[in-house]
Amino acid sequence: MSLRRTPLYERHVAAGARLAPFAGFEMPIEYGEGVRAEHMSVRESCGVFDVSHMGEVETRGEGALALLQRVLSNDVSKIGLNERTGGVQGGAQYSVICGEDGGVLDDVFTYRLDADRYLTVTNAANHAGDVAWFRRQAEGIEGAEVIDSFDDYAMLAVQGPRAREIVQAISDTPLPARMTAAVRRLGGAEVLVCGTGYTGEDGVELLCRPQEAGDLWDELVRRGALPAGLAARDTLRMEACFHLYGNDLTPDRGPIEAGLGWCCREETGFVGCEAVRAVREAGPRERFVAFVIEGRGIARAGNEVLGGGVVTSGTFSPSLNVGIGLGYVPSGRAKPGTHLEIDVRGKIRDALVKDKPLYRKGS
Repeated sequence: MSLRRTPLYERHVAAGARLAPFAGFEMPIEYGEGVRAEHMSVRESCGVFDVSHMGEVETRGEGALALLQRVLSNDVSKIGLNERTGGVQGGAQYSVICGEDGGVLDDVFTYRLDADRYLTVTNAANHAGDVAWFRRQAEGIEGAEVIDSFDDYAMLAVQGPRAREIVQAISDTPLPARMTAAVRRLGGAEVLVCGTGYTGEDGVELLCRPQEAGDLWDELVRRGALPAGLAARDTLRMEACFHLYGNDLTPDRGPIEAGLGWCCREETGFVGCEAVRAVREAGPRERFVAFVIEGRGIARAGNEVLGGGVVTSGTFSPSLNVGIGLGYVPSGRAKPGTHLEIDVRGKIRDALVKDKPLYRKGS
């Protein structure tokens, strides 16, 4: 099957990126300086990621809120909207999409663009299914329009302590605060600037027209943002204990056992809410934990935890200089400080359950 390419493909090739298939796209995994350098640039300065493979679904009309309350686990009515000098600034909100049985179909961010207009960013591999799910749930809701907006946007994530400084230098007005979104002119491009990210650092995510992505990328790199690939994005998010759909979130598990009960508001009546409520009230049989390897070795997704449980993500942490991972264990073994034994390709590795996140600024 032929792979799709983002609007920044030629930039990645010119920069010497190692490209590989990911979610149907040919994506940069790492550049010449390597994963560790890219990772530490985000922790200490600024990195820029091409995340244009992510999907976008616009929901608009008088029935948009009712539809989103049905599809998304969080209370979408709480996403604020403010009229400010320079335009509208809307809120941002994280949530999951659940099936009827409470299993997680995707985890998403939703941005409020206007009174009756929202943009939901989906995971790349789930985008087509999410669009179909939105449209299915819209049946019978008057005034709810669902638009597949994937082709309308390229997406760049600018992350790290200097991220806002670098983006602000090319913005016509102050950038929106964390967990808000607003349109700004960056250089010659009109861009939706979102105060969100996936690294555990401050920064912004930029959604622009595909044809304007190249010039925007070039300007950010010129000002000091280091190109970073998906490998560094993975190590950064694991240190921050953020879930990766397909590894840490699947239709086989619900949000309560995943530690995402905080973004579930069963009273809104979202699809799967009764199943989620039942697990919350009874208590989950397993819980999502973070751990560090004691000694040498790196656990990987699929490794068995002896006595029950499984690793869903694992890597070597460039910030902590130790093997780290995420996974599910029986609830009675999920308390920080609990000792685990993990079968890593036939070798038993000792691990310790830790508080989340694993990486904390200044620690």
